[in-house]
Amino acid sequence: MKKAFDYIEMKIPAKPEYVGVIRLTLSGIASRIGFTYDAIDDLKVAVSEAITNAVQHAYRQKEGGEIVVGFALYEDKLETMVADSGKSFDLEKIRREIGPYTSGGNAKFLREGGLGLYLIESLMDEVKIHQNEGVTVFMTKFLEGEQVESDVKTIST
Repeated sequence: MKKAFDYIEMKIPAKPEYVGVIRLTLSGIASRIGFTYDAIDDLKVAVSEAITNAVQHAYRQKEGGEIVVGFALYEDKLETMVADSGKSFDLEKIRREIGPYTSGGNAKFLREGGLGLYLIESLMDEVKIHQNEGVTVFMTKFLEGEQVESDVKTIST
């Protein structure tokens, strides 16, 4: 497994007005890696949805909650984590512990409706959810063609 060449972590108050801060940061990071404008829009929608769900559901009864957003930058992909527990986390530890989301799973992250998770899964290449003291949504987006190229065998003519 390739190691991230940069890791950026931000904590924001669990308030809707801070979603835009993450969207702007994400745009800059994704642009630096080389994502297209369309891919950057997909990333912004998916990450915004994950943060919005944390704002609406994780801290419904508590004031002053935090959301931690982590960005792991690679040469060929961007991994983004959104955690509603407000705790700083170890990227490698979460990667080892996290399991794939299954449609039969009990994802508290999307207690109401489930449309948000469908949207996130349709825009991202990989989505995993980890539930412990809070919920961590782990999303991966590959640079265009990177995932396909690594899985396709060459056909000779």
